[in-house]
Amino acid sequence: MQDGQHGGALDLMRAAFPSAPEPWIDLSTGINPWSYPFRDIPDAAYRHLPVRDAYDSCRSAMAKALRAPAESLLLAPGSELLIRLLPKVINPRRVAILTPMYGDHVEAWRRARCDIIETEDPLGLADQVDAVVVCNPNNPDGRRFAPDSLLRTAERLACLGGWLIVDEAYADLDPSLSLAPHGGKDGLIVLRSFGKFYGLAGVRLGALLAPEALRSEMQHLLGVWPVSGPALHIGKQACRDEAWQREMRSRLADARVRLDRILHAAGLKVVGGTDLFRLVETENATRLWEHLAHHGIYVRRFDWSDRLVRIGLPETDAAETRLSAGLTP
Repeated sequence: MQDGQHGGALDLMRAAFPSAPEPWIDLSTGINPWSYPFRDIPDAAYRHLPVRDAYDSCRSAMAKALRAPAESLLLAPGSELLIRLLPKVINPRRVAILTPMYGDHVEAWRRARCDIIETEDPLGLADQVDAVVVCNPNNPDGRRFAPDSLLRTAERLACLGGWLIVDEAYADLDPSLSLAPHGGKDGLIVLRSFGKFYGLAGVRLGALLAPEALRSEMQHLLGVWPVSGPALHIGKQACRDEAWQREMRSRLADARVRLDRILHAAGLKVVGGTDLFRLVETENATRLWEHLAHHGIYVRRFDWSDRLVRIGLPETDAAETRLSAGLTP
């Protein structure tokens, strides 16, 4: 019951719907449409291998933004690679995974030949498995887990030699949910994504927060220069800009309210989501997806449901108007 495909394949959509009007509106990814306005990337960041000081400066800035112990944090070229490498590092036999959830998690553990239990209550299976995997807040339904509940689960798993893995790709929207301040705690692995909230998915920057031995093993797999020089400079700038972060959270919340109004006016039922995307229920998800595609609007459908569609935030007033018109029968 997992999400088996990614959004963002706009080139494939253009090929599949050649008569759709341009420009396309891509609402399929759940990425902030108003990206961080980075500046002044030095030429040396492109011309030379990243120096240790650039790595340490970015890590320190990210740790401060996350309220995390800096020594618990390992930078990586996006959290998606970390998801795929984790089975090589902890090698569990049985894994309980929240469902529905971001599909790369179940795919990574399936390829590692683990015994996978997909469940709506993975925390309740902590005494029966070697690892529990959740997203907080969850993608695609926005479900939230209380940090205290997650910490208790991590403690139970640690006592048994297991792990709680928490994907916090959307936790920048609500920092109170994050376990980053507990980074390095036994039995706890936290994954962070830079691209979603900062709107810079192409920068390829993420982080792992975990105990020292696990970080060391992951560092070995990532290599000597895991993150590019430009990504380190951009990450440092964005993570230090607290004013932009506060203003963006407010802007995203306002945009989510406007999107909800559009969806409700079209007769769609919002059943979950975050301030970066909404999950809506409809009688025929494929029909709605195709209808919007013919209008040059790309939303996210799922191979495990014929009633649910995920819709991201339109970037402009014109995009909101086109979405509203496209949803009109």
